[in-house]
Amino acid sequence: MSQDGAVIDLETSLGYLLKEAASALRAAMEDVLRPLGMTITHYSCLELLAQRPGLSNSELARGAFVTRQSMNVLLQALERDGYVTRPPQAPVGKALPTRLTPSGRRQLDTASAAVRAVELRMLSGMTAAEQNAAFASLRSMVDALRDGA
Repeated sequence: MSQDGAVIDLETSLGYLLKEAASALRAAMEDVLRPLGMTITHYSCLELLAQRPGLSNSELARGAFVTRQSMNVLLQALERDGYVTRPPQAPVGKALPTRLTPSGRRQLDTASAAVRAVELRMLSGMTAAEQNAAFASLRSMVDALRDGA
């Protein structure tokens, strides 16, 4: 029950359905990434670096929705495994710009194909118009919540 006494009907709550959809998407992504030795955060980090090379630890953490400390641990592992490179010293300030290596790019390409297959499965029951409408609706919801913060 909410503070004003109203009961939220989980069967008709858009927020609850969004959380359920996010949970189902996360589980499906984990299922395809696990055999590749990757987590969703690992994949997100590589994807962010492919699209925006040179991001710092803090920028990657924000983009992957994790703490700076968690991202730093992940980046150390990715660097150790040869998937990313960072300079030993920051060229400017304290931020160490991170870049994908060719090995990291290959791992990302494999993971991206697996994740894309999950997304296509998720959208398979929708027409192109319904997909566009869903995208626009979700973008509008995110914008409304962020603008009101």
